[in-house]
Amino acid sequence: MTQQAKRPDWLKVRAPTSKGFHQIKDMLKELNLVTVCAEALCPNIEECWSGGTATFMLMGDTCTRACRFCAVKTGNPKGILDTEEPVKVGQAIAQMKLDYVVLTSVDRDDLPDLGADHFARTIETIKAGKPKMIVEVLTPDFEAQKEHIARVLKARPDVFAHNIETVERLTPTVRDRRSQYRKSLETLRLAKEINPKQYTKTSIMLGLSETDEEIVQALKDLREVGCDVVTFGQYLAPTNRHKKYLPIIEYVHPDRFKALEVIAVDMGFLYVASGPLVRSSYRAGEYFMKGVIEKNRSEDNIAQVKHTFPTLN
Repeated sequence: MTQQAKRPDWLKVRAPTSKGFHQIKDMLKELNLVTVCAEALCPNIEECWSGGTATFMLMGDTCTRACRFCAVKTGNPKGILDTEEPVKVGQAIAQMKLDYVVLTSVDRDDLPDLGADHFARTIETIKAGKPKMIVEVLTPDFEAQKEHIARVLKARPDVFAHNIETVERLTPTVRDRRSQYRKSLETLRLAKEINPKQYTKTSIMLGLSETDEEIVQALKDLREVGCDVVTFGQYLAPTNRHKKYLPIIEYVHPDRFKALEVIAVDMGFLYVASGPLVRSSYRAGEYFMKGVIEKNRSEDNIAQVKHTFPTLN
């Protein structure tokens, strides 16, 4: 299918207008913080910011990789890192009154640990200030190095996410040459190996010529490495330049998204969010995970009480 000149009605969203949205935007600017909501031109930004969730992009706005779908600028930060950023993120969260925060980042191949410790310190700062805050991390692949993934997990994020982005055949076309399909699967596998109770999550873009058979194979690959949650969304070229180098091949109909959701659920994923405007950080999915995590926290607390006070059993 050739690229369509006009977006279908199901992909149209209104521009953010609420007072709360603009207050948050001004506050983030004052603290010199970057959110992927804004940098990646997310269509759900107002819904999320007004609904108690936001996605912060750590370690600056310059990525060392150059994936063709992404609006974030690429370059070499040369090891420059704002070491006070974890504290700043904690301040922002306090002002935004969030209950679910997503931490993601640019790739930082210029850093010795690829940014793992910075992720971990940010999680630890948030948890120290707000122990009940649910923290999801959407990380780079860390070159599938176990020690770096373990450092992040030691800080106890509630959800560990890493996106495979597309099916295996299209990976060399869609992603930076260093961002490999099998490496991403290994990153997710290692997270489960390090902590079998860790919730893991990934996301797949549609509309790039992938077939249903290829998507199903990707889902099988994800289940083999224990991935719990998957989201499907429509690829939307963020600029005219992106349309040239990675064109939209198809605007996928909502019915196909629904069919893929049913397939993924039947394959055993804990949760599936699937729709044209769904993104890896998506309010509905976070609401579901919030319920699951809070339920498990409650059960863990009960188990701990019974272990400490066995006469109450």
